[in-house]
Amino acid sequence: MQKHRIFIAINLPGEVKTTLSEHQRKIEDFFTQYRTEGSDTGPARWTKPENLHITAVFIGDVDDNEVGEIRSAVSKIAENFKSFSLILNKISYSPYKKETEVPRMIWALGERSEGFVNLKNDLEKELSQKIRFVPKDRRVSLHITLARIKEWEWRRIEPEERPEIEGIVDLNFQVSSIELMESVLKRGGPKYKILESYKLK
Repeated sequence: MQKHRIFIAINLPGEVKTTLSEHQRKIEDFFTQYRTEGSDTGPARWTKPENLHITAVFIGDVDDNEVGEIRSAVSKIAENFKSFSLILNKISYSPYKKETEVPRMIWALGERSEGFVNLKNDLEKELSQKIRFVPKDRRVSLHITLARIKEWEWRRIEPEERPEIEGIVDLNFQVSSIELMESVLKRGGPKYKILESYKLK
């Protein structure tokens, strides 16, 4: 039986993606001075603008039958959940590997949102009753991955020369739907496919 790599996402309005991709280009231009031989992008691998999203729940590999159960679970939650707004306000390195203090990613971070927390909790509860799904016990983090740090290239930069990227953004948008997504691994990186979109109230 075929396996599918599944997650539930909040996809971003076009203008939000455009603004975030502009920030990506600025940081990428700054990073080019740290390129090593054979590297096109320097010490970071950038998320394609069309792939920018917020993950509400990452489920992982499931079979066809489980995809059907997930569809049912997400539909049940969405039809009773009210639309809410989100605010993105910061760009930062995060999270860090504790043992090496090397950042793993560059994130656009959002303010804590009661709507997002409640949506995530409701989805995880319903999914755990439908499929073999155990929510990860960790702090809810509202973030968008702009880039992934390539550790071996990062380590070649002297600590005092490592680029500072802390920045402020001011993006506010309404979440009126959530999407069931599949991640398909391709040679050039993952391709995300919307399996179904669910309108919120």
